[in-house]
Amino acid sequence: MTTTTPPVTLDDVRDAAARLEGVARRTPVLRSRTLDELAGAEVFLKCENFQRVGAFKFRGAYNAASRLTPEQLSRGIAAYSSGNHAQAVALAARELGTTAVIVMPEDAPPSKRAATAGYGAEIVTYDRYTADRVAIAEALAADRGLALIPPYEHPHVMAGQGTAALELLEEVGELDALLTPVGGGGLMAGSATVAKGLHPGIRTVGVEPEAGDDTKRSLEAGRRVSIPVPRTIADGQALHTPGELTFSVNRRLLDEVVLVTDDEIRDAMRFAFERLKIVVEPSGATPLAALLTGRVGPLPPRVGVVVSGGNVDAGRFAELCGGATH
Repeated sequence: MTTTTPPVTLDDVRDAAARLEGVARRTPVLRSRTLDELAGAEVFLKCENFQRVGAFKFRGAYNAASRLTPEQLSRGIAAYSSGNHAQAVALAARELGTTAVIVMPEDAPPSKRAATAGYGAEIVTYDRYTADRVAIAEALAADRGLALIPPYEHPHVMAGQGTAALELLEEVGELDALLTPVGGGGLMAGSATVAKGLHPGIRTVGVEPEAGDDTKRSLEAGRRVSIPVPRTIADGQALHTPGELTFSVNRRLLDEVVLVTDDEIRDAMRFAFERLKIVVEPSGATPLAALLTGRVGPLPPRVGVVVSGGNVDAGRFAELCGGATH
């Protein structure tokens, strides 16, 4: 009989938490009586929009980058990202005294591109609808001798992302359900590893934009499937297929995936701004949208939500929320 070691374990996440101590922020957990009443449950929001670079991505990027050898660090780091991982790797590189080259889509949000450059990274652009960002980044890393840190397909990245859920559970105690956005699957894989490891009976729910349902389709098919690159306001979830490593975790630990529309995401962003007084980017608002629309179905008493990020510039935020209906 053979056993397969999972790419990330609870001990890996705990080790990442120790490494991130004093470097990443321990983000706040917010409550809202109005949200509890609308959802029909006690809801605990883990607000990664207050994390360094404005998103959970710093956790995984720093955990992975900090494990590189001095020789690797001396040559620099490469990454590919639509925005949040780009900023995270750029900041992690700066913190560790090295340089970063980031492959970003031409239509990446201007605020995310500006922030990435602001942390000192070199940016290489591509067309997300016609070019292969992974191939571009791998070729660039090979040519320049750079260490490549992908946005989710990496054990240390997944472990770092799981520290958000670890902090949440340490602070509020046992939860009955945990909702997390799903893009490439790294946040969900790390979060589910922690949640199921500490509380095996917890219900893990991933949330995707309706146009980008690659993980939902993959779980239903029992294998990774590809869809056309989705066109959705949730740019951080505009992926065509789950990661191989992340899917190997999520197919075991993820109980279900629910979908929300772009209009529902806009409504959730506006609700967060008006009622919770926080700015949430579209991808970060998908779990909140799932709660507000009842897409998750009858909820158990205590529900955790990872609000994954808040990187949206003022003009784009006003444009998106102006069309909301709440």
